[in-house]
Amino acid sequence: MADGAADTKASTGAFDSHRPPERSVISDCVHCGFCLETCPTYLLWGAEADSPRGRIVLISDALESDAPLSEETVAHFDRCLGCMACVTACPSGVRYDRLIERVRPQVERQHSRPPRERALRALLQATLPHPRRLRALGPALALGRSLGLIDRLPQELAAPARIAPSVPALRTLRTGVPVRTPARGAQRGRVALLLGCVQRVFYPEVHRATVHALAAEGFEVLAPRLPDCCGALEMHSGAEPAAIRRAQATIEALDGLGADHVVVNAAGCGSAMKEYGELLGTERARAFSARVRDVCELLADIEPRAPRGAVPLRVVYHDACHLAHAQGIRRPPRSLLEAIPGLELMEVGAERDVCCGSAGIYNLVQPEAAAELGARKARHLVATGAEAIAAGNPGCAAQLSLHVRALGVELPVHHPVELVSRSIAAAAGG
Repeated sequence: MADGAADTKASTGAFDSHRPPERSVISDCVHCGFCLETCPTYLLWGAEADSPRGRIVLISDALESDAPLSEETVAHFDRCLGCMACVTACPSGVRYDRLIERVRPQVERQHSRPPRERALRALLQATLPHPRRLRALGPALALGRSLGLIDRLPQELAAPARIAPSVPALRTLRTGVPVRTPARGAQRGRVALLLGCVQRVFYPEVHRATVHALAAEGFEVLAPRLPDCCGALEMHSGAEPAAIRRAQATIEALDGLGADHVVVNAAGCGSAMKEYGELLGTERARAFSARVRDVCELLADIEPRAPRGAVPLRVVYHDACHLAHAQGIRRPPRSLLEAIPGLELMEVGAERDVCCGSAGIYNLVQPEAAAELGARKARHLVATGAEAIAAGNPGCAAQLSLHVRALGVELPVHHPVELVSRSIAAAAGG
């Protein structure tokens, strides 16, 4: 599939014949219920249709039915965060992630959304994956907040405006990372760093910390300005043609740089890029995906060279769903944090594997459910008594910051690599 074109003839029930959900995956589910206690929406509402096994039944029914997708069925699919906690919990190894990622494009092709919903999704896709447009929105967001105008916006626009972090000052953005940063000391490898969209605009300090830590550990770091976005936001929301175009552009931009690894510091981006082989179905895409590494995954897999200095801080680690569940990366960030002198690593006691409600664009299109999940997660994090939160995804950082502040608590959110970089700088006297 080179261009993402879809045959929209309804030949498999409510779904069309272009990459429908796989019946073999559906048949793996034995409806045991182990997924229920980790599913955020089942925890919120206790409704079978808002659980993974319930949605699997709805998917199976849609494959068998000649009727179009109903509003109710689409609502249950839309309420799924795609957090993949059920995949981790499932004793039968059901790849629910493969099911829901194939259902979402079907919904966008086969179902006609209400005009306001279509407009919101079009607005998000016209802004979030575009760094220049995101940056241009910064002054308007800052003005709206200072004048108290956010609460006067329609709910569809108020949620994104509240969640969006403040865009750093232009002078900060201009001190971005170089296109090429040489390794310090003997070079042990070359990596290509995805700058992307949201991370580049709202959290440029994460990129600077990533480059600093990798270079200190002996990697030459290439950070080309393109691609603007890897396609994760579109992939996770069902905009398949756009996701395919961005995946192809990402491979074109990064594949020819002679890098040993493609490094990502945003969990959602890493998850999507590791699925390019599934999305594009080409050997080149599969080979590219095999070289993608989360920055914590890579740093934890090597023998450290750079000395670590003290960072006296109590830090609670938050598992980003697309890192822990989608990529299976749990231990590496913790290992890196535990190796920092003076840093006390803490864990969330309750609902550790339950999503914070960010989940790609979920907190923008399902704001009420996302807000309830965000408030729950914030309470659990604050209850640890930590002085800071570590999280490996920009969406989580924005969601957690918002809901921790709502509790009247100042608890900064750092990417783990920022704390690693700070430790390396401390050892060097920086």
